[in-house]
Amino acid sequence: MKVLLIEDEDLAVRKLSKLLTEIDSNIEIVGKAASVQESVDFLKENEVPDLILMDIELADGQSFEIFDQVKVESPVIFTTSYDEYALRAFKVNSIDYLLKPIKRQELEASLAKYNRLTKGAETDPAKNAANVDRDAIDSLVKQLRQQMQPSEYRKRFLVKHLQQWVPVEVSDIAYFYSEEGTSLFKSKNNQKYPVDYTLDELEKMLDPDCFFRANRQFIISVHCVQQINPYFNNKIKLALTPAPESEVIISREKAMDFKKWLGK
Repeated sequence: MKVLLIEDEDLAVRKLSKLLTEIDSNIEIVGKAASVQESVDFLKENEVPDLILMDIELADGQSFEIFDQVKVESPVIFTTSYDEYALRAFKVNSIDYLLKPIKRQELEASLAKYNRLTKGAETDPAKNAANVDRDAIDSLVKQLRQQMQPSEYRKRFLVKHLQQWVPVEVSDIAYFYSEEGTSLFKSKNNQKYPVDYTLDELEKMLDPDCFFRANRQFIISVHCVQQINPYFNNKIKLALTPAPESEVIISREKAMDFKKWLGK
């Protein structure tokens, strides 16, 4: 079985690859893609894989965007961190879904389901697991976005400073960033604080009108953007205030979304 992994976290890719080969030594990982664009390029340029394991949130957007750009002829098993209630529709509209962290027993069950469906397709093409329903995918995207939309965005964070806890208003935060596996933010007056959330978790807590996920390392406030500079390969380099300790580069794929966000 030839499998394509669409996943933007290196650790998740390594764990998933190891699990797959432990479950079935005949499984061949034919490709790994970390973004919507990489996935589209692979599917356009390579043979159709037997199966795709696809994470929902990728480096440059949601994996559903792949379906808008290329015909996905392979059956799909979605992987995600979102809760089961939000994802019941996956049982109908795809081979299966797996909640992270992925457990071996659940992955085995999904692969067994794939095998049952593909065997059934040999005698009845209507049961082909690769028949992706465009309307079903569109409906599912809409449901997911509604489910993922928080009822109220975060207004403040309680953070530790020296030997005490300090509340910091979200409106006083310039940007969130990751550094050596730790999430932090800088306030507008250049104070640095650690936070007990990943950037993926923080992105869901913050008002998207005020904060933008620039890349895997930064979530920036609209008020901290001081200058926008062209960068090679149609990327964008930002100057923020207060100045960060590393460069903030926005990919070519996200540049248009960033400009639309900043121009609201």
